[in-house]
Amino acid sequence: MLAKFYPVILLVISNVFMMFAWYGHLKFTNKPLYIVIFVSWLIAFVEYCFAVPANRLGHQYYSAAELKTMQEVITLCVFVGFSVLYLGESLTINHIIGFILIFAGAFFIFKGPF
Repeated sequence: MLAKFYPVILLVISNVFMMFAWYGHLKFTNKPLYIVIFVSWLIAFVEYCFAVPANRLGHQYYSAAELKTMQEVITLCVFVGFSVLYLGESLTINHIIGFILIFAGAFFIFKGPF
């Protein structure tokens, strides 16, 4: 039963890499765009090395819709930490309300048919 958690762990790792690929360059606005794109692609390659196996393993236990929902919720959680800790941005009540609504949507995906 522990194997059901491997995709979650892999998705968390993949999301950490993806945050740096997508947003890490925001701290380096003095670097030329072509360098930023190249480095981002290298980081994204590492991200794919975790995301693809996560989805391949995860599909044994979860539907594609559940995997995508899990990915989005993990992305939000990682993004909050990344934006606050790495980028130094504030988390506002509007962000929190929006995230709660997204988590509510995820609940209904995993709850199954009514």
